[in-house]
Amino acid sequence: MAPPIYHLTQALESKYFIPGMPDCNRDMILTVCHYVIKLCTSRKDQQDDKIIYLLEQLNDSLKNDSTDLDENQSFIILLWSFVTELKVFFKVPNSKGTTLNPIMLLAVFIDFLLEICDGIWSYMDSFGSCQAELKFFITFLGDKPASQPTSLDENKNVLTDIEAVANDLGSFLYSFYFYIGEKDWMRASLLSISKDLALADILGKVEQVKEKIKEHCMAVPWKMLTPKTSVVSLFLFDSLLDDLNLLMIQKYERCIDVKDQIRTIVEELKSLRSFLEDMEVQKHLELEGFLIQTSDIAYEVLYILTSYAPVWYLTLRLPQVMEKIKLIRLPLEKLNKYPTEQVASQDEISLEDVANRIAGMLKDAENPSQKVSLEAQTPSIQEDIFVGLDDEANEIKEILLGNQKERQIISIWGMSGLGKSTIANKMYNDDRIVQHFHKRASCVISQTYDKRNTLIAILTSISSLERGELSKLDEDTLGGKLYQSLCGKGIRYLIILDDIWEDVWSDLHRYFPENHSGSRILFTTRFEKIGFQASDKSIVRNLPFLTDDECWKLLQKKVFHGVSCPVELVDIGMKIARNCDGLPLTVVVIAAVLANMKKNKTEWEEVAESLSTHIFKDNSCTKKLELSYNYLPMHLKPCFLYFGAFEDREIPVRKLTSLWVAEGFVEKVKRKDSNAVSYGYLTDLICRGLVLVGKRRSDGGVKTCYVHDLLREMCLTIAEKDNFMKVIQE
Repeated sequence: MAPPIYHLTQALESKYFIPGMPDCNRDMILTVCHYVIKLCTSRKDQQDDKIIYLLEQLNDSLKNDSTDLDENQSFIILLWSFVTELKVFFKVPNSKGTTLNPIMLLAVFIDFLLEICDGIWSYMDSFGSCQAELKFFITFLGDKPASQPTSLDENKNVLTDIEAVANDLGSFLYSFYFYIGEKDWMRASLLSISKDLALADILGKVEQVKEKIKEHCMAVPWKMLTPKTSVVSLFLFDSLLDDLNLLMIQKYERCIDVKDQIRTIVEELKSLRSFLEDMEVQKHLELEGFLIQTSDIAYEVLYILTSYAPVWYLTLRLPQVMEKIKLIRLPLEKLNKYPTEQVASQDEISLEDVANRIAGMLKDAENPSQKVSLEAQTPSIQEDIFVGLDDEANEIKEILLGNQKERQIISIWGMSGLGKSTIANKMYNDDRIVQHFHKRASCVISQTYDKRNTLIAILTSISSLERGELSKLDEDTLGGKLYQSLCGKGIRYLIILDDIWEDVWSDLHRYFPENHSGSRILFTTRFEKIGFQASDKSIVRNLPFLTDDECWKLLQKKVFHGVSCPVELVDIGMKIARNCDGLPLTVVVIAAVLANMKKNKTEWEEVAESLSTHIFKDNSCTKKLELSYNYLPMHLKPCFLYFGAFEDREIPVRKLTSLWVAEGFVEKVKRKDSNAVSYGYLTDLICRGLVLVGKRRSDGGVKTCYVHDLLREMCLTIAEKDNFMKVIQE
């Protein structure tokens, strides 16, 4: 753990510190302290115990805010001991035991040297050229061909040379600007000639490394690169193109020698964007993969143009970028022309490679296999423990048993884990409902709606026909048999379609006759719109969250099975229940954890402090939640993940929608305010049960919104995994 250095920082930033110490030395010591802490946080071991101990001692010795530092000889001696130990930090650190790879560590070290150089700029002008070369090394190390683990061996010689130059400069800076003993602080002014000679030697080595970089850029072939982010949309890509256009204007003088190449690249990217937009109508599964690759190129061009790359580097890299565009366009054009055929050869980017690369992103990656009967389901909340849903269940039961003779559609919607399927299960097996309806059938639709399997599932429930016999029939014949089974005079039927993701009713409604006998169709879905799409007379119910008391009641029943909770566990148990934030699925998962551990306060407190960790260990729970994200349209994914950046319980809608626009997530629609478009995105997320309404305006609009804590944790997990965003605590 990195030591606190607040008091040391205050002392180093003060004007009166150590007699004779130049400001540059004080600034450099402070820079090194922050660099040491940065390395400490990346280490898995404790290799820097001694330096950490010295930092702690230095900080502790200044806690009393003593202003008489001249007399604080013990502190001065301690500081010199610390400076002596700093020498080891003026060379590239070993990557062993850290979370950073060698290339990242080298870049971090060079960035540290740049900070040191910034601190002494006013004391030695000759560092200007050295800084420029260091910035170019940072550019090269951050450029994709250099930073990929797969090309590490190919870059080994170049990286070794850069590391050697960095170590030489580090030794130079330490030798000339950190001295042991009070009298040595003033030696810097006596060594200017030696400094110039040493710097000239280092700059000579830099020129040799640059020649090797040129050879490397011409020799290394382009490969499939890891994307900057796997979360993309056409509208986010539009924002990248806007940035490129602006950059061409701002950097015109610097890029004048390669302006034609840059303009060609931008036009090609625009062309690819239009091509992808046209193909979106056809819903190719590979579309997201191609858009990721195209976005990678746009990010790459932005990086090259905004970095400290000299013109000669641009002339080498930009033609490589153009080659990448050609390699993307070829299979994309063939996919558009022959969408059902394999179009890639060994020399091209195969669609199979693209699919593998974006595994988990495509909509069917996490789709569950379709279940065909309600009895085969494993509900989130067991039927024998039915807590907090009684009022909703009773209201729905009364509708099902009501005197309304016309066929009615009832839709229960809400986010995953609220208990929608539990209510449907309870209705299906309720004694009064079993007696009231002549025929009952149920099946799970899920994302992978299959009309034929749905018809077979319903027919096997309402008739004596066997599945094997029905499986031989086509859809039209199956639909006809279903209609005949239900159209008899006076037949009252109940059909439950659980977990609907699309408007399947328009595909099925003709098989369910309106015989004016009080038949009912019950939907469960994550989307508010599903019920309204089915009929303008549909009864649409949003399932509410549980109260804290209901969560506690459910938790006790699941953990203790009717036995009283021990008194010493009541307070911590109620805290855990509150932290479940009203979601029954969370209560059930945490209850399973508690039921399988010792019933003592210490272990329960550990669960309370790491609730989300325990929840996300449950793969079935995680998949239920991620299904909603995976099913989102491409343009809504970055908008939803952005909720992970907010710790506030309620987020002002104006602030949120403005940030979406600023981040480039929102489509630019002519004659329409971008914030209005952004608000439409929010409304869509609310109707999908992913975002909750906090407060409403006087006109009924949404004033504040938020996501469930569990969904925020999911946002953070996916955002970090897909390189979209990482929230750094404290």
